Amino acid sequence: MLGDVTATVDVSIVSHGHGAMVVNLVQQLLERSEVSRVLVTLNVPEVLSFPDDSRIQLIYNDEPLGFGANHNAAFQHGKSPYFCVLNPDIELKLNPFAALLADLQENCVGLCAPLVTDENSVVEDSARRFLTPWRMVLRKAGLFNGAYRVVLGGGQIYPDWIAGMFMLFDAEAFRKVGGFDTAYFMYCEDADICTRLWQSGYQVVLDSGVSVVHRAQRASRRSATHLRWHMGSMVRYFFRYWGRLPRTAPPL
Repeated sequence: MLGDVTATVDVSIVSHGHGAMVVNLVQQLLERSEVSRVLVTLNVPEVLSFPDDSRIQLIYNDEPLGFGANHNAAFQHGKSPYFCVLNPDIELKLNPFAALLADLQENCVGLCAPLVTDENSVVEDSARRFLTPWRMVLRKAGLFNGAYRVVLGGGQIYPDWIAGMFMLFDAEAFRKVGGFDTAYFMYCEDADICTRLWQSGYQVVLDSGVSVVHRAQRASRRSATHLRWHMGSMVRYFFRYWGRLPRTAPPL
């Protein structure tokens, strides 16, 4: 998709009672000229005070939905050629969109993301290798963590998958692979959609020339429910792609 990239991104955010954190993120997004629409899904009842801006659209759920179902529903409200999935705990200190949109205009790129750091500027492991049972064993043994080594300003890399806190899709690619698999209620949806993008001939890119800040919640480490969802999603992913993981590589 070539041409003018001004105001061509629909952004989807799901709030689970995040309050002021979501309001601040929406305000940051409205300051970016590339953003055409901000779709905020209230997954639980809450009252948020947003600016009076026609680009904001609120979606109210009668009952809580999972990660994939919420973002798929938001995608149906969008009209732009690019679709961005953002966690509510992301902070945009600088504008990542111009560089990422340029990445998406390269041949066969279906998804790109910035480098992600924590609040202390430590790089997070948002670019990862495919999940397999053997790799999980090695990870538990401290012999493999699944992350790519990424440094700020290190250029593009083509990881197996990108974590879902910030995912900027070519909307056509998102539509072609059917969006997120809603059978995952939470966790592994990001790994799954990246797997299907690679299988469909699209490339997944992380551009370390731009970055965002992630104020990680790490709910699966505190909640038995979240841990159960996490483990169930990994089992589903393992069985779905056993022996069927695609080859991934940067363009020649």
